[in-house]
Amino acid sequence: MTIDTENQTGGLAIVIGASGGIGTALTRALETSGDYDRVIGLSRRGADALDITDEDSVRRAATMIADTGLPVRLVILATGFLHNDGFTPEKSFSALDPVHMAHAYAVNTIGPALMMKHFLPILPRQGRSVFAALSARVGSISDNRLGGWHSYRASKAALNQMIRTCAIELKRSHREAVCVAIHPGTVETGLSAPFARRGLQVRAPDIAGQEILSVIQALTPADSGGFFDHKGKGIDW
Repeated sequence: MTIDTENQTGGLAIVIGASGGIGTALTRALETSGDYDRVIGLSRRGADALDITDEDSVRRAATMIADTGLPVRLVILATGFLHNDGFTPEKSFSALDPVHMAHAYAVNTIGPALMMKHFLPILPRQGRSVFAALSARVGSISDNRLGGWHSYRASKAALNQMIRTCAIELKRSHREAVCVAIHPGTVETGLSAPFARRGLQVRAPDIAGQEILSVIQALTPADSGGFFDHKGKGIDW
């Protein structure tokens, strides 16, 4: 991945999932950077609440963003589902549950797909813009050596395929746009806290946010459709 020396700045930067640990850190870092005219953080909370699993909600958010009149230069999708009070990652296929799987796909795959459906068209056709969705290394099929976590792995693998497929279509109308999946690594958030193993490199959200933005800054249109870790290294599908 080569560094783009003509990075497009100004315009709008949008963080979806801005109330989460990584989303909050990303929003704060973008606001501090001064690289954009305006930074908008959206989540399920607040006056402009956005539920990525509700297409009407996604459509309203995209319309609101388009109505600002500012070019959308960056969209970061920092949402995801791994566990909640009712479901934890499966250790065996004997634990597969259709309700658990449906919820994982709704949040990790269908929601991001709806975001791409409504937000990719409002990216400017001229100049660089980036749509980046936070994925997970465990969504890599070729890197799967331990098994388990079936619903999370499968829904993130499906997200990666959506990113790849939408990036191909986006290229036809937005030649300078970039659409990628990024693995943020293990971050100190509620999502990963119960599963952080001893000896595993766990980073604070602020550090993770800066790393993600560094990867995004280095992306070029040739990287569109790719899957990268938080250091900018490509991950096999």
